[in-house]
Amino acid sequence: MSANGKYETVIGLEVHAQLLTDSKIFCGCSTKFGADPNTQTCPVCTGMPGSLPVLNRKAVEFAIKTGLAMDCEISLFSRFARKNYFYPDLPKGYQISQYELPICERGHLDIKTSEGTKRIGITRIHMEEDAGKNIHEGAGPYSLVDLNRAGVPLMEIVSDPDLRSPEEASEYMRRLRTILRYIGVCDGNMEQGSLRCDANVSVRPRGQRELGVKVELKNMNSFRFVEKALEYEITRQTKAIEDGEKIIQETRLWDSAAGVTLSMRTKEEAHDYRYFPEPDLVPISVEKNWIEEIRKGLPELPGQKIERFIKEYQLPEYDSELLASEKPLAEWFEEAVKLGGNPKAASNWIMGELMRLLNEEGLSIEEKPAVKPAMLVEMIGLIENGTISGKIAKTVFEEMYKTGKQAKIVIEEKGLVQIADAGSLAPVIDEILARNPKEVERYKAGDEKLIGFFVGQVMRATKGKANPALLNELLKKKLS
Repeated sequence: MSANGKYETVIGLEVHAQLLTDSKIFCGCSTKFGADPNTQTCPVCTGMPGSLPVLNRKAVEFAIKTGLAMDCEISLFSRFARKNYFYPDLPKGYQISQYELPICERGHLDIKTSEGTKRIGITRIHMEEDAGKNIHEGAGPYSLVDLNRAGVPLMEIVSDPDLRSPEEASEYMRRLRTILRYIGVCDGNMEQGSLRCDANVSVRPRGQRELGVKVELKNMNSFRFVEKALEYEITRQTKAIEDGEKIIQETRLWDSAAGVTLSMRTKEEAHDYRYFPEPDLVPISVEKNWIEEIRKGLPELPGQKIERFIKEYQLPEYDSELLASEKPLAEWFEEAVKLGGNPKAASNWIMGELMRLLNEEGLSIEEKPAVKPAMLVEMIGLIENGTISGKIAKTVFEEMYKTGKQAKIVIEEKGLVQIADAGSLAPVIDEILARNPKEVERYKAGDEKLIGFFVGQVMRATKGKANPALLNELLKKKLS
């Protein structure tokens, strides 16, 4: 939805995903992130005369795997092309990409919207090499070039223009990232540039079938920036149309600091790149049995896992969506259930305390090996048998998370066993009632909401150790 109800927004995304191969797409140089500048290069990826590229088979496998995960048609015959343009970080003066014969075409990805599930078409998925990186900061009156990224294998995943709002675009990106991480072809790290997004956005009068003039947005390295950049651009284009201005087909850069898009250059057309078949690489011929072998190796995908969690564990859709959002998190949950944990109780603790503590540290579940599913299952059992209360359990879980100690050890060390016998609670209750005679009179006069006040006072006195059910029962007897 655009900022003005008279207009409709049309968005298509081009997502570049770095493939998780150990070596580059056409040479043996490492793809590892963070190495010193220009230490992961060779004559092939720096474009030295006479050097010849050799295609990385694993990159082709990953591209096919992605296509299958998105129900694409896999091309049995595809080929690379030269995309010619001149820029300091492109040492050959051209980029090896795919043009008229990509490896995957005509797929789809389903997203959740406020109106239900929406299917977004995938136009194509093709392979290409990355360029290097220009470094402008701290270099004086000139720029430096780091060619470590030159030749790193990429997939470009191009959507159909089916997205209609910044929210849908952001959700599409999240779903796509989740799938790529599930199938193990991309780590999805947007900060390191292994998942990057360009957006083509246009605005047209509502009901018009013809597309408006599209503008390409670049430099969006987070889901929030995708939304913010699109919101700004939709507002800018809508205002321009209302003011009678002509929208120019151009490439604009998202300036996250200023919160605006800035004109970068007029948009190139395909013919500007003078594509032609790459003469140094033979066409790719893929055998059907290899495609089927890759298909059989696909894991359970996020959408399938969500449906199974709802059906098998009777979880709400919200729980299932969150648990399946990351493969390691889903596996952690299922391990807890296999060890005897109640699915809903395990889900509640994962979505509540575990996710809270992970988010506070900015960590994912695989980065916090100290806390194990078995530890959560043990703690849930101690709640169910009355050893500790749910309130005490939060303290126990946090200590388990920080130290890796089992629940029983934490309870013993901190003296957190629940008080579950009437003889121990009775004198505490008598003391609280004696200290609050006015509240006792009000309760007896009919203000039964005060039971919460008395429960709170006893809980404070027992440091949260009183059994809540027994405490309520004893208080009502004493006050009756």
